[in-house]
Amino acid sequence: MSDTELASGSWEARTAEDGDAGQRVDKWLSSWTELSRARIKALVESDCVRADGTLIRKLTGKVKPGVEYAVHVPPPVDDTPTPEDIPLSILYEDEYLIVIDKPSGLTVHPAPGSRSGTLVNALLFHCADSLSGIGGVMRPGIVHRLDKDTSGVMVVAKTDAAHRGLAKQFAKHTMERAYICLVRGRPNPRSGTIATRLARAPHDRKKQAVVRGTNNDLDASDHGRHAITHYAGLRGFGQKKNASVGTPVVAEVECRLETGRTHQIRVHMAHIGCPLLGDPLYGNHKSFLSDKSEIESRVRDAVATFKRQALHARSLGFIHPVTKEELLFETPPPADYQALVAALESLPS
Repeated sequence: MSDTELASGSWEARTAEDGDAGQRVDKWLSSWTELSRARIKALVESDCVRADGTLIRKLTGKVKPGVEYAVHVPPPVDDTPTPEDIPLSILYEDEYLIVIDKPSGLTVHPAPGSRSGTLVNALLFHCADSLSGIGGVMRPGIVHRLDKDTSGVMVVAKTDAAHRGLAKQFAKHTMERAYICLVRGRPNPRSGTIATRLARAPHDRKKQAVVRGTNNDLDASDHGRHAITHYAGLRGFGQKKNASVGTPVVAEVECRLETGRTHQIRVHMAHIGCPLLGDPLYGNHKSFLSDKSEIESRVRDAVATFKRQALHARSLGFIHPVTKEELLFETPPPADYQALVAALESLPS
């Protein structure tokens, strides 16, 4: 290390003692820097860890006594969202709230991997300082969320009073929320209710999963959070191979949410054997790839140009939390969804 680097205070150094010998380097570094081993690994990959002035490349090595180990920790980055001039499709706005038609591909709030370019950044630019603070500095005004690749209607609170009023309606399940989606096959029965508990998938932290034994019996377990989806088949596309006449290969389904859990519609539709088209997490791609029929090939070709799950938040209805006016907002699905529907309409039935 140079004198300049030491003087800057940006390096933390310690000389290993006899009692430290033999420990894994990453585990030992983590013990006295109070950084996670994952963070230590990232610093190694950024050339920020040295042993007697030589860059460390292998974390699985053993600590050697008498060697000075040094870790350079970059200065903390201010993660507070900043205003960004990102266009918004505004359906309604007053001094208390704003309703938007969120495009697919727009993340709702900053998170690791998406610190900028989010809906929150756009709202900070458009609304200046008039956003509810209940959600904290990272989620100002955010009462509910849509997945990044889900399009459709969202409401954002400008005042704390509006935030509390909207949140109460969400909690009491009095919000009217209708989604449309394109799914494999068709639900059986065509209309019904899916009631389960959902929890983080045990082998994949990015996914949610139905808690075993809770299907239509929310009291069957105390694990996870209860989730209720009411669905209705709208129309079908194509004729499923080796199935009874009128069994579509793809269907459009309306889902009305009673609760609003993470990935709820995506998990519930997959749970009943009708995963959303284009869904990278719950799409169950392998079982469909094995079908070599012409109609399945055409479905795959149509979905190949569609870069997200086929899900659109079509309508949102609620009581204005301040004026008490009944409000209902509806938006048609975006161009990519409509283009996929057009391709599916050409399937032989």
